[in-house]
Amino acid sequence: MRIASVRTHDIRFPTSRELDGSDAMNPDPDYSAAYAVLQADDGAEGHGFTFTIGRGNEVVRAALDALAPLIIGKPIDDLYQRLTHDSQIRWLGPEKGVMHLATAALVNAAWDLRAKRAGLPLWELLASLSPDEIVSLVDWRYLTDALTPAAARDLLSDSSDSRADRVSELKKHGYPAYTTSAGWLGYPDDKIERLARQAVADGFRMVKLKVGADLQDDVRRCALARTVLGPDVRIAVDANQRWSVPDAVAWMAALAEFDPWWIEEPTSPDDILGHAAIRRAVHPVRVATGEHIANRVVFKQLLQADAVDVVQLDACRVAGVNENIAVLLLAAAYRKPVCPHAGGVGLCEAVRHLSFFDYAAVSGSLDDRVIEYVDHLHEHFLDPALIAGGRYLAPTVPGFSTQMRPESLTRYAYPEGAAWQ
Repeated sequence: MRIASVRTHDIRFPTSRELDGSDAMNPDPDYSAAYAVLQADDGAEGHGFTFTIGRGNEVVRAALDALAPLIIGKPIDDLYQRLTHDSQIRWLGPEKGVMHLATAALVNAAWDLRAKRAGLPLWELLASLSPDEIVSLVDWRYLTDALTPAAARDLLSDSSDSRADRVSELKKHGYPAYTTSAGWLGYPDDKIERLARQAVADGFRMVKLKVGADLQDDVRRCALARTVLGPDVRIAVDANQRWSVPDAVAWMAALAEFDPWWIEEPTSPDDILGHAAIRRAVHPVRVATGEHIANRVVFKQLLQADAVDVVQLDACRVAGVNENIAVLLLAAAYRKPVCPHAGGVGLCEAVRHLSFFDYAAVSGSLDDRVIEYVDHLHEHFLDPALIAGGRYLAPTVPGFSTQMRPESLTRYAYPEGAAWQ
């Protein structure tokens, strides 16, 4: 199977109008997707995207168009390696930034196409692969000081006999979720209270609040949430990279009375030593990060430095499915739970496949593992994420769940779509 053509779109949703997605670092996001459609030589299509928050989405689309000549006419199976090993493109990163975001969209589209042809949702396709096949999907450059292919193969083989049981369990019971829908920084107190009560009624056992702009405001909002949620529902907090290391330590000391389960992105995603220092200082509050981690190498170093308690991969930040498999294997080797980031357009749809695969074939554990859920924009996808009783239901439609509805691609095209007129 070869790629015959690549079509790209700049898709943006005006979420800033209602402050959906607002946080201390990103007060006015317009959730957006640089979107790619790969058409195979037999006419089949794979859809993929990478997530941005508005301005700059056109830059990622331009990167998609720049990468397209590297894959048109070429086999789909080696697309990941072709995009990440091209020496001239690699110079622009390497393996980070806009080109890496664009690579994620194309790699994810290729996996969507592959899963559709197999007639399976992506998580089941991945879970059907042998340990050797899974290991072969990873680029092991720079990783073998932390995890070797042989050790990864052993890790996968240890749980392969019970894989079918876990697949069956996921189909029956789904995967635990937590919600951020109540916690956006721009929401007034009455809306936070109403949505927090609804979250508990819907079965969620953890709610995340955005923090980091104003300490007294955060204290008031955390107190409100704890009063509404009671002592048994977890509260996570997320600073979205707003703080320096000393600020993070001091801020979390002030919020400690509300028993936060984790502090997410307390400082720069590139500051490995800073995360380690914060983790030591705020214990027993956990430190979580990952949605802005550029590549598998930074994840490796965070784990080697014991700088995080919770690994938060993103379906579209690193180079798509292949590199995320590397992150899942590293996290399992270091016995850290993976709780993916999913606050964005289409991320809930995509990242659930990675978590389901993780439980079925990699970690074999649900201990302290949850997938983020936000309750907006699902209606724009052909296979939207479904929640029941605070748990993600298992995807059943063949593919990666990354295909938008044609009418949404037309209405939210930027700047010509009707939503932007």
